[in-house]
Amino acid sequence: MADAVIPAAVLRNLADKLYEKRKNAALEVEGIVKQLAAASETDKITAVINLLTTEYTGSVQANHRKGGLIGLAAVTVGLSTEASRYLEQIVPPVLGAFTDPDSRVRYYACEALYNIAKVVRGDFIVFFNQIFDALCKLSADLDPSVQSAAHLLDRLVKDIVTESDQFSIEEFIPLLRERMNVLNPYVRQFLVGWITVLDSVPDIDMLGFLPDFLDGLFNMLSDSSHEIRQQADSALCEFLQEIKNSPSVDYGRMAEILVQRAGSADEFTRLTAITWINEFVKLGGDQLFPYYADILGAILPCVSDQEEKIRAVARETNEELRAIKADPVESFDVGAVLSIARRQLSSEWEATRIEALHWISTLLNRHRAEVLTFLNDIFDTLLKALSDPSDEVVLLVLEVHACIAKDPQHFRQLVVFLVHNFRVDNSLLEKRGALIIRRLCVLLDAERVYRELSTILEGESDLDFASVMVQALNLILLTSSELSELRGLLKQLMVNPAGKDLYVSLYASWCHSPMAIISLCFLAQTYQHASAVIQSLVKEDINVKFLVELDKLIRLLETPIFAYLRLQLLEPGRYIWLFKALYGLLMLLPQQSAAFKILKTRLKAVPPYSLNGEQFRRTSSGNPYQIFQHLTGGSQITEDGDIAVDVGNPDNGIDFAARLQQFEQMQNQHRMHARAQAQLRNTSTSVSKNHMEDAERVEETRQRLSSDPRVSSPRSSKRGPGQLQL
Repeated sequence: MADAVIPAAVLRNLADKLYEKRKNAALEVEGIVKQLAAASETDKITAVINLLTTEYTGSVQANHRKGGLIGLAAVTVGLSTEASRYLEQIVPPVLGAFTDPDSRVRYYACEALYNIAKVVRGDFIVFFNQIFDALCKLSADLDPSVQSAAHLLDRLVKDIVTESDQFSIEEFIPLLRERMNVLNPYVRQFLVGWITVLDSVPDIDMLGFLPDFLDGLFNMLSDSSHEIRQQADSALCEFLQEIKNSPSVDYGRMAEILVQRAGSADEFTRLTAITWINEFVKLGGDQLFPYYADILGAILPCVSDQEEKIRAVARETNEELRAIKADPVESFDVGAVLSIARRQLSSEWEATRIEALHWISTLLNRHRAEVLTFLNDIFDTLLKALSDPSDEVVLLVLEVHACIAKDPQHFRQLVVFLVHNFRVDNSLLEKRGALIIRRLCVLLDAERVYRELSTILEGESDLDFASVMVQALNLILLTSSELSELRGLLKQLMVNPAGKDLYVSLYASWCHSPMAIISLCFLAQTYQHASAVIQSLVKEDINVKFLVELDKLIRLLETPIFAYLRLQLLEPGRYIWLFKALYGLLMLLPQQSAAFKILKTRLKAVPPYSLNGEQFRRTSSGNPYQIFQHLTGGSQITEDGDIAVDVGNPDNGIDFAARLQQFEQMQNQHRMHARAQAQLRNTSTSVSKNHMEDAERVEETRQRLSSDPRVSSPRSSKRGPGQLQL
């Protein structure tokens, strides 16, 4: 039927290799179709379309396909207002030609669809998804002419969509979401262009579907093309502004995307993501409660970002987030937030670790009960953080520990674990011990901390560690300004029951170190007992460690802390046991040591008084130790000038004889432990030496035998007379 309608010459020219002949043939087809449309010859029109699609667009000959495409466009033009009835037959063959292997066929497909679209306009929206998909692929075509034709068609389609009321955004979004992951720069430009155009249409709610393609836009921010990055950023800025002005936004789904993008390796992507999160925190409010942990996990690493802009926005966002007071009943997961903060304590960046500790502290203050239920999960991490190289981090960790330790059971747990950490990590005690103990004394009451430490160390099985730990605690007690009240309490031993209780409490563990006990006695002014302790020392106690600690004490006696003791030297009759204790220490020091010279010089500076009856007079020799011969052993001068026996000090309720026995028993344990350690070392050395000697003897024997001519070679199976058999 179509052959009868369209002359053979026209059909022949429609497949000609020359474009002009094909064009003229198409014009004739257009005229024929106009006449058929005017006569309502629908069957003939259908036959013409079928002829063009089967014999031409489906032909193996490229020129036939080109003629078929231009012919279908001519049919559409000829049909004019009636064309929409035949679009189901006309458009699919044209779209199929978009993937033709011949670039010229693809070009003419764009041209044909352009002409079809101009005629049918809005009626052609039903094919939008297929057309969009085809244009998406053609935007990356290798042939520049095809790309150019596709761009012209794309602009026309955009115009049609923006003025149409039949466009379905719901049907389009899945296709857009699928295409957003394409990496080709031309396709990306194509996609951003469409997103921008659709967002500009008032009747199309692109903001409601933003979560579907937001990740794709962020992905484009790291594109190698500056133009694409700029276009994507422009689109994102526009959407962010719309979010600020919109009364209803789905923050949740987008928050998940932003959290992922905040960890991007690309600096610009991180900055944009953090900026969006910052706005979301300000705008989202309680909608973001379920996403607090994820958002925090994205912010904390950015607080330490190398880029200053990112750090500034991250810090601001962190403060905004922490300022929002959420309730666990409002989908706020305390455990999840705490887990993020704990994980960030292992960050390599100091600023991130500091902010993580601020979060733990904030959670403790607001949701103490909930946080304590997760204490086992965070306690070890907090203890490990005490070894942090940053002093600021350590101080914040201690504040968190102190906050936890407000409860008695947690206080005990903290001190026990702290002692354990000092035991297993000697460097922690050496480098951070003083800082940790001093800060805890400020935060948790010095007396309470020292009493608990003393109780734990009293029963410490590792005697070497106990001795080192007590020496460290003693040095802190003697020198730290934070413990001045504790020193003052010990000085009031004779008049204040609290001072006596503290003295007795510390004494038990201080017995691990002779020098610590002597220092404690000097602080508490129990000079007679200090002298007794010094007299009880035996040869094994006077070792290098003891002399080093004694050197420290002698130098400390010259500091303002012991000013009261030096002033007491001006009253030798009243403080006779102080003199005896100091001279006892002097006798233990090597004469060539600096400490010996310091103490000797101090004692020589005392006015040379001696005792004559109940009055003091200057001695001719100038030696203050001469006053010992005027006093009976085991006595002291009272405040009234009377000589009183000081055995056990019944006035203050301390049994000093029992304390001395306790000290001697502890020191005996240390001596036995030291002997056992020495014996073990000697045995190990002896065994090693014996092994070496045995090996040397075997080697000597082997060499001697190998050089002896009487010894046969192991390879010889025969022996002559007089030869030895081994």
